[in-house]
Amino acid sequence: MASVREFLETRQIALYFLAVLLGGVTAFLVAGTASWEAVINPALGMMLFVTFLQIPLAELGQAFRKVRFLAALLVTNFVAIPAMVALLLPFAPADDMIRLGILMVLLCPCIDWVVTFAQMGRADAALLLASTPVLLAVQIVLLPVWLRLFLGEGMSRLVQAGPFLHAFLWLIVIPLLLAWLVQFWAHRASTGERVASALGLLPVPVTALVLYIVIAAMLPHLGHETTIVLHVVPVYVAFALLAPFLGWGVSKLFGLEAPSGRALAFSGATRNSLVVLPLALAVPGAAPLLPAVIVTQTLVELAAELLFIRVMPRLGARRA
Repeated sequence: MASVREFLETRQIALYFLAVLLGGVTAFLVAGTASWEAVINPALGMMLFVTFLQIPLAELGQAFRKVRFLAALLVTNFVAIPAMVALLLPFAPADDMIRLGILMVLLCPCIDWVVTFAQMGRADAALLLASTPVLLAVQIVLLPVWLRLFLGEGMSRLVQAGPFLHAFLWLIVIPLLLAWLVQFWAHRASTGERVASALGLLPVPVTALVLYIVIAAMLPHLGHETTIVLHVVPVYVAFALLAPFLGWGVSKLFGLEAPSGRALAFSGATRNSLVVLPLALAVPGAAPLLPAVIVTQTLVELAAELLFIRVMPRLGARRA
């Protein structure tokens, strides 16, 4: 099993690019892949479950005591990132609906697959996992504030807590509980150890499956909004290039170790697009424009993440 796992991990980037390519081809050739959106959350839940299995959850409590990391995480996501978004927003189209989509997705830090990508990028994924309740609570409170500040009071009323809480339950709490039960079993029975070992082969294949499903399900949302997509892509690309270094810079200001700094870089660059999308779909008269704006960020982010998991381990490598 160790050799199979090593084979998958050494070829994971090629497998992920292949999954993205196949997802695009499937969306182009097969009608109705937009309905696959219903499968995204279960697939994400499975991906996070096998990711959590790779993290020693018994030590997770120690992460709650890393106050300096938590402070740096909050500064990155709720001070530095909003400031950067404010600088990028003037380069976006002046349409309020387009800017609403950009703000909704860029101002909400990811609470789900960021843990998986951080684990792949040699970041301290346990710290990120322990911080997800705080990230969730703060973004629910602050997103209406940011929308009111940037777009006026009317837009701020569109934010609802339901999708955020639903995602936290099904993508964090339940997979985390299942992973803890498997780890508990593995420490007490040889059968549990074999099961845990077998599940340890799944992170790369399941992540590839998630990438395939997300691409195939999201591309149809772009519909006829190609012109809008071309106008918002530069904003998202600029964000993807700048945000990791912003997070890394904050980590140096707080004197964090390299793995913690990489975790900040991943958190700053990875947004809550799959959680925000249901909010966008619920906005009256927003489809297909608003979902297309948010889906575009998802696609840009996925491409960036494949680069991040290769580049991020080099950050602070000498110091580490």
